[in-house]
Amino acid sequence: MLPSSYSYPVDSILLLGPTGVGKSPLGDMMAVKGLFGRRCHHFDFGAELRQAVTGTPNSSAFYHDEIAFIHGVLEHGLLLENEHFPLAQKILSLFLDRVVFAQRDILVLNGIPRHSGQANDIATVAHIHAVIVLDCTADDVFFRIDKNVGGDRSTRIDDNRELIEKKLAIFRERTAPLIEHYAQTGSVVYPIPVSGTMTAEQTYDHVFLFSRTHPPVALVAEPPQG
Repeated sequence: MLPSSYSYPVDSILLLGPTGVGKSPLGDMMAVKGLFGRRCHHFDFGAELRQAVTGTPNSSAFYHDEIAFIHGVLEHGLLLENEHFPLAQKILSLFLDRVVFAQRDILVLNGIPRHSGQANDIATVAHIHAVIVLDCTADDVFFRIDKNVGGDRSTRIDDNRELIEKKLAIFRERTAPLIEHYAQTGSVVYPIPVSGTMTAEQTYDHVFLFSRTHPPVALVAEPPQG
């Protein structure tokens, strides 16, 4: 195996927002277009979990009990708690190696951290310089999911209404407080209002405007020359 071309913690941006708001399409757009003149890699934690249980080549990296646990997380809309962070870190490490992550690249985190415990754990592997907060009403969330506005819901196994309502409640109670947490620790926060019909391209345009006017210093400064 080739040695990694990066060291922890890697430069990162966190996408926050309720289910259905368009985080995955935005993350994919950032991976295509980049940001701050740097290459971005979109780590969609939910997508990585779904791939792990669908028999893709990635599945072979997980033990049987890990696959069974991931099934339960997806079927019941659960969050990984602090004691499960080693599994999350394993999934992230496999991703970074798969995309050949380099030191000047940016990791776009989507789906983790989801609560304060995960925020503390992930700080050892990812330095979150900016938080993109996608804000959407519950009615617009249901509309976006029903119409598949982002184009990313056709293969989802966790989109029934009961699970969506559960995820919205979990976001309000456990994930939304991360906005204040990261604001207090010095991350730049980009609030982006999202309508029921807003596309990933339109969302990216808002993010790009914020990135030009309020860039995190660490993501635009040139690294010291060795």
